Amino acid sequence: MIQLWENEAPFQLEGEEVPYMTAYPAGTKQGPAVLVFPGGGYQRRADHEGEPVAKWLNSLGVHAFVVHYRVAPYKHPVPLLDASRAIRLVRHRAGQWNIDEKRVGVLGFSAGGHLASTLATKYDDGISDASDPVEQQPSRPDLLILGYPVITFGEYRHEGSMENLLGAGSSGEQRLFLSNERHITKNTPSAFLWHTADDEPVPVENSLLFANALSKAGVPFDMHIFEHGRHGLGLAGDHPEASLWTAACEKWLRKRGF
Repeated sequence: MIQLWENEAPFQLEGEEVPYMTAYPAGTKQGPAVLVFPGGGYQRRADHEGEPVAKWLNSLGVHAFVVHYRVAPYKHPVPLLDASRAIRLVRHRAGQWNIDEKRVGVLGFSAGGHLASTLATKYDDGISDASDPVEQQPSRPDLLILGYPVITFGEYRHEGSMENLLGAGSSGEQRLFLSNERHITKNTPSAFLWHTADDEPVPVENSLLFANALSKAGVPFDMHIFEHGRHGLGLAGDHPEASLWTAACEKWLRKRGF
């Protein structure tokens, strides 16, 4: 267990969980890394979208970190602070952990996909004069992998994720700020997306909106929409169609030097 902050984390509530990440090294050779954000509606973190995914990344020779970001009762910006801190910490300790600091990506499922896409659209270049050297590191991911992600808090929102992150009665301004399809620029990292067309809790329009915005901004992306499949498939090993996403993602990662 690697605590994200040596001292107390910002906005830490007494008696509530402390943010940390679990490392899954892919051997001792220097290589790329991917941070994994499991889903769970910002209420929990699904186990099957954590360690099994990290071990799959290890099989590709990619170092992996499962990030245990804070969820409800914590609200925005706490999960984003945890995600930003995690990627900064990986870059700060890249030499120690055999990681190429210029090849650090993020992968998120469902609400974890919302967190990953929030980080990919609201990153910074680091705080150059910060007293904490970790905070001097940039928080921009080098690439983005999204599985059936929550993207928007507009028409196709997942109500539970939005309420857990923003609280009941959130303002329209808050919802727009965290509708990530609205904040893509030419500098947004390239992305791999997959979804199922009949996903009920998180409609496929979430991925379609994000992909459309990437296209308009000229950002490269690869997207796979499978006809059938329940929400929350994870690696989808027992699904005849959606299980193909891992092979497609591996090819995409190789193309990008991961």
